[in-house]
Amino acid sequence: MANKGPSYGLSREVQSKIDKKYDPELEERLVEWIVAQCGPSVGRPQPGKQGFQTWLKDGCVLCELINSLHRDAKPVKKIQNSSMAFKQMEQISQFLTAAEKYGVTKSDVFQTVDLWEGKDLAAVQMTLMALGSLAVTKTDGCYRGDPKWFHRKAQENKRDFTEDQLKEGQSIIGLQMGTNKGASQAGMTGYGRPRQIIN
Repeated sequence: MANKGPSYGLSREVQSKIDKKYDPELEERLVEWIVAQCGPSVGRPQPGKQGFQTWLKDGCVLCELINSLHRDAKPVKKIQNSSMAFKQMEQISQFLTAAEKYGVTKSDVFQTVDLWEGKDLAAVQMTLMALGSLAVTKTDGCYRGDPKWFHRKAQENKRDFTEDQLKEGQSIIGLQMGTNKGASQAGMTGYGRPRQIIN
């Protein structure tokens, strides 16, 4: 984490809510997947939120992960182990750009400061979950690990109809448009009249 003093008031409440979203069980699953995907050379973090952040903070593990999901053209050309803040943040942003190109939606992608300053590690977990789900869904053979760790994304189920089937469908009125079969005005009273209660 960056060297900042304690937060007070509303800032503390907001940070507390964000911290509660972090899932230690999900952390274990993500660590297992990253080690299975990249190999033991990436090491393992200390258990806990702080260890998870420190492990991913320099961006090297993330870049190794995104490169391992590609066969030929690796999206991150040069992975440098650097202690300089701007180099680490640059590598994190390279991972995020590559993850978006891989198919992770922009709304699922965390901000660089969320990881580097440890502001929202739950968002980092969600990005890695979305990446894992995409990797399991793709059938390119790059995914390594247990397929049960992630949910598969829905696949396109394209339908091809003949011209005759399309013309036939034009004569059918869907029930979303409404129907007048079985409709009657029995029991309706005039508008504005009160309901009559008779003893």
